[in-house]
Parts: sequence; C-alpha cells; structure tokens
Amino acid sequence: MTAAFMDLVDVTIVNIAIPSITRDTGASVSAIQWITAGYALAFAAGLITGGRLGDIYGRKRLFLIGIAGFTVASALCGLAGGPEILVAARVLQGATAALMVPQVLSIVHATFPAHERGKVFGLFGAVVGLGAVSGPLLGALLTEWDLFGLGWRPIFLINLPVGIAGLVLGAKFITESKAPKAVRLDLAGVGLVTLAMLMLIYPLTRGHELDWPLWGHVSMVGSLFVFGALVLYQRQKSLAGGSPLIEISLFRVKSFAAGIAVQLTFGVALGIFFLVWTLYMQMGLGWSVLRAGTTGIPFSVAVSLAAGISVQKLVPRFGRRVLQGGALLMITGLLIYLWEAERYGLAITSWQMALPLVVMGVGMGLIVAPLTDAVLSEVPKEHAGSASGLINTVQQMGMALGLGLVSVVFFGAIGDRLSPLEVGPAYVDAFQQSMGWVVGVLSVIFLVMFALPARPRAHEAQSPETAGEQYVEGEGGAGPAPGSPPVKEPALNG
Repeated sequence: MTAAFMDLVDVTIVNIAIPSITRDTGASVSAIQWITAGYALAFAAGLITGGRLGDIYGRKRLFLIGIAGFTVASALCGLAGGPEILVAARVLQGATAALMVPQVLSIVHATFPAHERGKVFGLFGAVVGLGAVSGPLLGALLTEWDLFGLGWRPIFLINLPVGIAGLVLGAKFITESKAPKAVRLDLAGVGLVTLAMLMLIYPLTRGHELDWPLWGHVSMVGSLFVFGALVLYQRQKSLAGGSPLIEISLFRVKSFAAGIAVQLTFGVALGIFFLVWTLYMQMGLGWSVLRAGTTGIPFSVAVSLAAGISVQKLVPRFGRRVLQGGALLMITGLLIYLWEAERYGLAITSWQMALPLVVMGVGMGLIVAPLTDAVLSEVPKEHAGSASGLINTVQQMGMALGLGLVSVVFFGAIGDRLSPLEVGPAYVDAFQQSMGWVVGVLSVIFLVMFALPARPRAHEAQSPETAGEQYVEGEGGAGPAPGSPPVKEPALNG
C-alpha cells in the first residue's frame, strides 16, 4: 500500500512545482514536458513486463528491487543540478515504478485467500483515492514551505524515508511467491508491447504542445497494428507451449475481460476529470495551488470511506449493482457540479463544491476497490503478475487517452486570443463542456458493467494448475509448502 501511494502521489505532485523547477533550473519548455512525460512513458511501457518478471523471479524480490530503485531515483531527482539529470532521473523513476507497482496486486492475489481479499482491496481503493487527490495538495505544501531553502526538491526527497520504510517492512513481512512452473521471459513480446505503448502514449502525451503533428496521428494508428501483431504472436506462442508475456487465455475469463474494458474506460474519465478540474480552479477561477488542493479533501475522504465498505459489506450482498450504483453516483455528482458552475460562475466557493465532490467520491470509492477484486477473482495465481500488469497498463492507457482528449474537449473550447476578462468565463464554459463528456463516458461504463459477474458466489474450486502454487519461505512467514495439499478457497463466479 505504501508503494501504491508513493506512485500515485508522484504522478501528480510534479505538476504543481513546474513553475518553481523552471525558474530554478532554467529548463526549456521541451525539458519540462519530458520531466512530466518521461515518467508516464517509462511507467506505462514497463508495467506488463514488470508484472511478468514478478511471476518468474518472485514477486517479493521484484517489489523490493522496484521500491529500492524508485527511492534511489527519487534521491537523484531531488539532487539534480540541471534539467538533463532531472529528466533522466524521472525516466528511471517511471521504469522502477513499473517493477514495483504490478507486484502490489499480484502479492495480494497470491498471499490472501479469496474471503480475505475484500478487506485488502477495500484498503487499496482507499489508498487510490487518497493518492489521487493528495499529490497536488502535498506538492503545494512542500513547495510553499520551502523546507531548508530547498524549494521544489522536497517533493522528491520526501520519498526517501517512505521508500526506506517500505523496503525494510517489505523485506520483513512480505511472503515470497512465484509461478509454480518454470516461466521464461518473452523478449519478443516485451519488445512488441513496449513499442506499441510508446507509439500510442508518446503522441498523446505531447500532442497538444506540438500542435498535433501528422506523425503523431500515424504513430497512434500504427500502434493498433503493433498491438494486433502482439496478440497474434502471444496466441501462437501459447499454442506452441511457450511462455507468452501476456496470457491471452485470461481474456476468455468473462470477469477479467469485462473488468479490463471497464478499467480502460474508467481511466479515460479520470484522465479528463482531474486535469480539467485542476485547470478550472487555478486558471479559470484564479485560485491558489493550496486552495485548489484543499478543495479536493472532501472528495478524497469520501473515496476512502466508500472503498472501505464497498467490498466487505456491499458487494457480497448486492454484487455488481454496487459498481453500477457507483457510476450513477459519479454521474449525479458531475451533474450537480455542472449546475453549480452554471449558477455561480466565477463566484463559486470551495464549500459549494463540497457536495458534488462528496457524491462523486462515494461513487468512485464504490468502483475502484470492487473492480480490482472482480478483475482478478478468477485469474489463476501463476498469472497474477501478468494480469496485475495488464490492469495497471490498461488504466494508464485510459488516463493517457483521457489526457489526450483534454486538448480536444477542453482547450478546443477555449479561444486562442482572450483578453484577461474573458479567460475566467472561457475556462468555466470549457469546464462544463468537458464534464459533459465525462458524464457520457461514465454512462458507457455503467452499460459495460452488465458484463461483470452479477454477484459473488463462493464455491469450493481450484484449477489443477494453481494446486501447485509455490510459496517460498521468507522472514515474514511462509505459505503452503511445495507439495502440500491445495487450499480450497471461494472465488467470484458469474
């Protein structure tokens, strides 16, 4: 959970400090873009590979390597003397996060029996909510406090004590697990998935700044063909009895395939909302970074509380209707927000935003924790790392698509030449148009959720492949020894 929180915070914390970094390092516009995009690109491109490496070499081992590398990269970011070093350190941060983050879900999946996972995924959902909103707030506080005269550098250096604590506690308490049979890394698959992700996400990340060049559109279309070639290659490798990077058979599991579709669409909605919301408050309403950050506190609290009860209390009783209710609540919160933005205009206050944010936060909390549980519930343990990497990758792809769409649905609604008096109203209008798009995306999510299992049904079943799940004894205790009788556990079934 510590690792998941660090990653989520680091995605958003840098944006707040960009003006300070520019002044201090003399970074060019291109360098500033790479400081933000370099992390996202390296992270997204390496997630599936990082998850598979955990299956092969041990999830605990890869987690500890990832968190150690992330901590070192954070130190390099904080000590960087120039923009070149900072860009390189951010790329390293993203690459090590790609080793660390997929292991979080796969360790949970491999360590806890099904009836206990709900509690853990509830906590995970709460962490997602806290991390998403506290990044900008934490970044604002650390930058404004100017600790020890270090300016923006504490936004990276704060990861050092957190990372060291995670490393020590992880080494002590996490139990090692890996795939039960020998699995080799599919290097051709790694090359194809990395190329496809870069061809899709790089143009989306930099498209607006570069005025959407032709090569960007060609690259994004070309990525679809590379993804197609990857699927064909992975299917062929699986039929030949090899070790594919992505287990295509996972998509025959209805709950996994439907959950991945929801995850992708949900990522698009979040990518649009969080960036547009931040721009609306800071650029449109003229609020300070600190005021914008504190306005998000009700949202964060609501996500955390709802995530905590959704898996444990609501899903066992109401099934997928909890997730669909979450989507409807998020739509309701957005419609209230749109009504308030129209009525109060530039005079809207943080207190008036609290109601729609709480409604939206409860809705998001009802989705994030049960969705992860539903996607992984029927996945064989030997493919937990690969499946977890896919979940994270698909969400990153969705958020990248959402960020790319921001330039169309938000900046496309703002005129090029605005007088100072026209800026505020133009941003409010663009905010309303963008939120209309998010409502549409959430409506699609509601419909796709009908493909999820109707309700969890416990049954005594285990595949022959998972019966040999290996647990390697670690300092934190040991799971079932190799050769011991398989532990039967309930699973979610459609």
